[in-house]
Amino acid sequence: MEVSRSLARQSLLVAVVAAAVDSLQLVLCGAFGAAPVAAALLATGFIAADLALAATPSTRSVLATAVAQVVVKLAAMVFVHHYGTTTRISDIGFLVAGYRAGAWLTGATSVATVLLLVAGSTVTNLLAAASVSRDWRVLLVNAATGLVPWLVGRYTTARGAYIAELEQRERLRQQEQRAALDRALSDERAAIARDLHDVISHHVSAIGIHAGVARMALSRTDAEAATRSLTAVESSSRSAMVDLRRQLDLLHGRDDEGQRQPGLADIDDLVERVRAAGLDVRVEISGRPPVLPESLDVMLHRVVQEILTNALRHGSAPARLEIGYRPTRVEIRETNPIGALPPLGGGVRRGLEGIRRRVELFGGTAHSGPDRTGSRWDIVVSVPIGAA
Repeated sequence: MEVSRSLARQSLLVAVVAAAVDSLQLVLCGAFGAAPVAAALLATGFIAADLALAATPSTRSVLATAVAQVVVKLAAMVFVHHYGTTTRISDIGFLVAGYRAGAWLTGATSVATVLLLVAGSTVTNLLAAASVSRDWRVLLVNAATGLVPWLVGRYTTARGAYIAELEQRERLRQQEQRAALDRALSDERAAIARDLHDVISHHVSAIGIHAGVARMALSRTDAEAATRSLTAVESSSRSAMVDLRRQLDLLHGRDDEGQRQPGLADIDDLVERVRAAGLDVRVEISGRPPVLPESLDVMLHRVVQEILTNALRHGSAPARLEIGYRPTRVEIRETNPIGALPPLGGGVRRGLEGIRRRVELFGGTAHSGPDRTGSRWDIVVSVPIGAA
């Protein structure tokens, strides 16, 4: 709104200046001394035509203003030619009208208006300088008086449209960058949540099971069983702290101890912890383990960790874990009897969703659900090696 008011004030200023200069030119050329009444009528026409330049630009107002400027210009030249005054009448209003026509009019209307301006400029200059009218070069210069302002208006409008398009593209680019940054931050938060879920839930599940066993052993005064369970609780707690510290170091960009992230080579240690927590796991590995990219290796370890954690919390023994190394893929399958707890509780659903998202980032697939008999839970993960 403020910009519109500023443009309106500037248009009014241009119109007032043009009217003042054109009127003063009539006084200076001696028009009022030669024919006061005709000069007054001519000055009124100039003032009206120039003040019309302040009107809000539209096809009708711009065209009407251009026609009015041509008419008063012709009238002024007729006056000068008839009464013998030799001073040239100012063209300020005429030039501004030509500029507005080029800036605002389009199509056939714009072409017709510039032809009118060129014709008006040529005729008026012929009337004012009949002695040189036979020189075609002078005619071209006179015609340019109507053409050049129109061309400047066209150029200014095209340049403004081009700049507006560049600004729009820049705004869209910035919006896309912000959206991409928001998506990246969201993905990073989701990845952090998955990592923390995988690391913590595995150890906490084992701690909870061992703590329960220790409590029952103490109630039966079975000191040896209680000691084994409490030892397992201590071991799982330390492992949880080590894994958590490693995750936090990665988040802060530190790797001071040079410890690598766990991969498929650490599956044996993972399976042993699950067995110590009370789940009988049978492992079968087929194929020759390839050299995997670190990111893929870590992801597969986290997937196996989450699968075994779900089996520990919601399944029953025995569980069967199969890892198959194919020429172009790594396939993981785990199956276990469905326990007494609902297999699709909130924790399992979150864990399965985390597995799916991890695998999809590497172009793989993950399928899970009860088998045909409804007594066993199956999960199959397949990841292409080359996707990493």
